Amino acid sequence: MRFFLIAGEPSGDQLGAALMAGLKELVPGVEFVGIGGAAMAAEGLASRFPMDELSLMGIWEVLPQYRNLKRRIAETAAAVAEAAPDALITIDSPDFCLRVARAARGMAPYLRTIHYVAPSVWAWRSGRAKKMAQVIDHVLALLPFEPPYMREAGMSCDFVGHPVAGLEVGGPEEAGRFRANHGITTDAPVVLCLPGSRKSEVGRLAGRFDEALIRLRDRVPEIRVVLPTVPGVAHMVRDMARRWPTVPIVVEDEAEKRAAFAAADLALAASGTVSLELAANRTPMVIGYDMAPISRLIVGMMLRTDTVTLVNLVSETRTVPEFLGRECQPGPMALALQTALEDMTARKAQLDAMDLTMERLGKGGEAPGLRAARSVLEAVRALR
Repeated sequence: MRFFLIAGEPSGDQLGAALMAGLKELVPGVEFVGIGGAAMAAEGLASRFPMDELSLMGIWEVLPQYRNLKRRIAETAAAVAEAAPDALITIDSPDFCLRVARAARGMAPYLRTIHYVAPSVWAWRSGRAKKMAQVIDHVLALLPFEPPYMREAGMSCDFVGHPVAGLEVGGPEEAGRFRANHGITTDAPVVLCLPGSRKSEVGRLAGRFDEALIRLRDRVPEIRVVLPTVPGVAHMVRDMARRWPTVPIVVEDEAEKRAAFAAADLALAASGTVSLELAANRTPMVIGYDMAPISRLIVGMMLRTDTVTLVNLVSETRTVPEFLGRECQPGPMALALQTALEDMTARKAQLDAMDLTMERLGKGGEAPGLRAARSVLEAVRALR
């Protein structure tokens, strides 16, 4: 069997790698072609071009790269048609992936198409599912409440679990070593600063996050700030960190990041799947996010829910404070951080919501990558 996979950002790269591992376990000799990052490369994918060309978000951010993206869409669709795979598997990044699927279907009408990560139609742009159904046959959903939305739109859909449910988290020994290696005393609160994995996110949020942490440090002087980062934005983060008065500890190595999450008492994070990683580590958090003004205006008009934080949504609580758009300001975020650090009732509420979230996402069950692989194979058989 041969599959053409496309991932456009680090989280999609991780999903793709786990899916590839699952498919290799179930189908010895399976072949992969397409676009991905380092994790998918480790599973045997030779990416047709660097994945970070696709790591863009928001209308204003995409416009300067539109011509290059349009060219990449045409190139990729032609490559899909030429490869004649058993299925095209697109992973998140719908603005790019669904255009490729549509163009590829135009060249190969019988192409089977599978999309990994259901669109957030429960949050905004409810018409996206029906539009997606024009070019996608089957959906792999990460959240347990998503399949009915996809089926209603005309696609088959399986909840395959979220990879974070199987995440191996660091223990007390790793946390202790991290503190010792960086000269952090046992009673000093460790605060993670996570301004995103995209260049546009880091550029927009880093200054506000740093100011919020400066204000928190004024109230809690003993805090130590740790800034985990990913390869695509590591150079930006390090350049910014050198100018930050908070002097964060920047960590890029995966083992050290795991230890940092284990050692953390609190986090200020961009909205996204990192909130689930924090939940797996039982780290109370405050969420902040903003976009370019045009993107913010459009999303604000379409938003259908009162929260976008996944822990709040999956647990059906509102325990994690979030500051979105114009509300993403240092002062309110600093106050929320102090509350999450010092108010034991608020901390317990977050921890209870995190535990429920992990249970609902499949913790303790079959690995999501293997579940996703089974779903892919069943869908391919059903679509013959």
